[in-house]
Amino acid sequence: MNFPNKVRTTKCTASTNQQQQQDLNSNDGKKKKKKKKKGDDETEEDEEKKGINPVGFLTRHGISHKQFAFFLRERHKSLKDLKDELFKRNLMLKDIAYGFELMGLHRHPEHRMDFMEWAPGARYCSLIGDFNGWSPTDNSAREGHFGHDDYGYWFIILEDKLKDGVQPDQLYFQQYNYVDDYDKGDSGDASIEEIFKKANDDYWEPGEDTFVNRRKEYDIYNIKSDPVWLEKIRAKKPPLPYWFETRKGRQAWLEKYAPAIPHGSKYRVYFNTPSGPLERVPAWATYVQPDTNGNEASAIHWEPPPEHAYKWKNKHPKVPKSLRIYECHVGISGSEPKISSFTDFTEKVLPHVKGAGYNAIQLIGVVEHKDYFTVGYRVTNLYAVSSRYGTPDDFKRLVDEAHGLGLLVFLDIVHSYSAADEMVGLSLFDGSNDCYFHTGKRGHHKYWGTRMFKYGDHEVLQYLLSNLNWWVEEYQIDGFQFHSLSSMMYTHNGFASFTGNLDDYCNQYVDKDAFLYLVLANELLHTLHPDIITIAEDATFYPGLCEPTSQGGLGFDYYVNLSAPEMWTSFIKNIPDHEWSMSKIVSALMGNRQYADKMLIYAENHNQCISGGEGCSLHKMIRMITFTIGGRAYLNFMGNEFGHPKRVEFPMPSNNNSYSLAHRCWYLLSNEVHHNLFSFDKDLMNLDENNRLLSRGLPHIHHVNDTTMVISYIRGPLLFVFNFHPTEAYERYSVGVEEAGEYQIILNTDEKKYGGRGLVDAQQHLQRTVSRKADGLQNCLEVPLPSRTAQVYKLTRILRI
Repeated sequence: MNFPNKVRTTKCTASTNQQQQQDLNSNDGKKKKKKKKKGDDETEEDEEKKGINPVGFLTRHGISHKQFAFFLRERHKSLKDLKDELFKRNLMLKDIAYGFELMGLHRHPEHRMDFMEWAPGARYCSLIGDFNGWSPTDNSAREGHFGHDDYGYWFIILEDKLKDGVQPDQLYFQQYNYVDDYDKGDSGDASIEEIFKKANDDYWEPGEDTFVNRRKEYDIYNIKSDPVWLEKIRAKKPPLPYWFETRKGRQAWLEKYAPAIPHGSKYRVYFNTPSGPLERVPAWATYVQPDTNGNEASAIHWEPPPEHAYKWKNKHPKVPKSLRIYECHVGISGSEPKISSFTDFTEKVLPHVKGAGYNAIQLIGVVEHKDYFTVGYRVTNLYAVSSRYGTPDDFKRLVDEAHGLGLLVFLDIVHSYSAADEMVGLSLFDGSNDCYFHTGKRGHHKYWGTRMFKYGDHEVLQYLLSNLNWWVEEYQIDGFQFHSLSSMMYTHNGFASFTGNLDDYCNQYVDKDAFLYLVLANELLHTLHPDIITIAEDATFYPGLCEPTSQGGLGFDYYVNLSAPEMWTSFIKNIPDHEWSMSKIVSALMGNRQYADKMLIYAENHNQCISGGEGCSLHKMIRMITFTIGGRAYLNFMGNEFGHPKRVEFPMPSNNNSYSLAHRCWYLLSNEVHHNLFSFDKDLMNLDENNRLLSRGLPHIHHVNDTTMVISYIRGPLLFVFNFHPTEAYERYSVGVEEAGEYQIILNTDEKKYGGRGLVDAQQHLQRTVSRKADGLQNCLEVPLPSRTAQVYKLTRILRI
């Protein structure tokens, strides 16, 4: 059974070998297709008809590697087996992706709360909190309430409290529409007895209800029937309208009941384990108060009255053809040295992002984590927004307002590892085993002190897959960046030497279960939400990251080029300006051309700061070439667009818990230097908005000169020329162009409004081609190139020669 896939045309990188390709083709030719027998599973022939080929992207790119091809085929077979097992237990796709509708704490229409938790190692389970005086016996999994099943799930029912002097409902299954203020059942026009009588009168034919009135004479083994009666009774519809007629609204519920767990209550789950009693924050908790100031962590029940609950106003923006992503951390987004809130971010930062020309934001550190200094990467509660920034409704407002401004909202999701905390996280959750993580050394990251998920376990798979869908359904998230995939894809956590040979991606250090999870995650997300965006952050550049899952890939929409920021940092710190290699710059920024159209690129992130080490002229050039030479997606970290001079450092014991570097200096925008840099970055973003630059094909790089330190390339209708030399200027530098005509400068890093020297005067802004071959092209331009400047030319008039 296969999930439907939206097949995308993508490309991948890997080395090729002609002789190995011949061997692979010869080997494949010897294989005979299986003949389909009655009762057999889907055959290779069936899959080919559906466009499924486990090694499709290898064949398309002419990549040959027997071991890797075998690995992909085996993974495809394992994926089919895994889907079969999942569907046997869950029956429907929805059950796998919507586990959050059953797990955790939920309101039931029969005036009660239901709680379900997975803890296979526990012997006893109850819910404790301020609603029951933290009693471990008042609300437990009891006999008759399903209690504990064979898979380790515990089920607890908490009845709403009947108010004093009020009689219980006549029907033990009486339901209430908790969201709506009123319903048909609140009309008072008919009693329950009258509704049931009306249902019986409409449903039963005269004389058919004899057995109801004469139960003793009714014999199930001697039923008189005829075809006319059978046809008549089968044509009838069940009396569901009368059933809903008995359902009451929230006003009726308020008159009789008080909630079993009031909104805002603190609670935890209590286990009795072989090691003794244990209190934990529920794994599916949606709002958590981490342990601070010596107080134990608790979940917070978030169920505001319907009139106070957040109501969405805006729809998802249309997904643009190119992404200009503004990466943010809510906590450090304010000007003051303190933790900022969702509300502050919504009111102050979102308008700035929109005005700066970006079309998406990417949030890091939003998912609940115990230690603030970890930036948010050591997640403790995957279903909860961090309470240090505000409430779930505050975060909904942030997302909603971003959508109203036309901004997509991406979430940096950490499913590659988890916090090792035992009081608030998932580590040793049920006290007796690592139900969510591997045991022994395999269950611990080799260097980061975090826990590693057991992706082969069905409950863990459902927990993580449901988590992705939760953020989309509950908070209207538009996409995810999957953080540090190399940590989960390999048992060495990515800390190994990669030679570029495909053997590195299919050897004994590969976590096959992790790969199956990533394929399932992309298939589920793109099936349920066709416009979702998934981004892979993988330092090992695994082949097939952005290939369709039906062709042997992992199904991501973009991958992050981590080589680019590392290259810039290395150049700035270690290499003198006049020794920079133009060839290395182009090579690092372009990556592999077969894969470049799916690349997300950036010059610096929150851990890097090129502004503090270099002047404004080089800062502008670095950002321009990074933005314009890469793929269809670009990322900038909050504040870097105006050259934020300070790195980010979160409060921790080593800096005496100081917030001095854990905020953004927005006041610098009024400073001339930083204002000029911001103006340039804004015009750079508008370059894509107005010319659809990033969504066009890859650039044609025709001039790379390490001696003169000049780079030139054409992308769409635009010509880019960079002079990275720190001192040498060129009065009439020749660069090739294909089309003869007049070219106008539309962006120049050296303009005075960007803090430049203004060495190129207005008369030089318009250049006419010279009929002379250059750089392998038919014509050339002779352009002025001051040192450390870059220019963008646009063809404004074509000359026919």
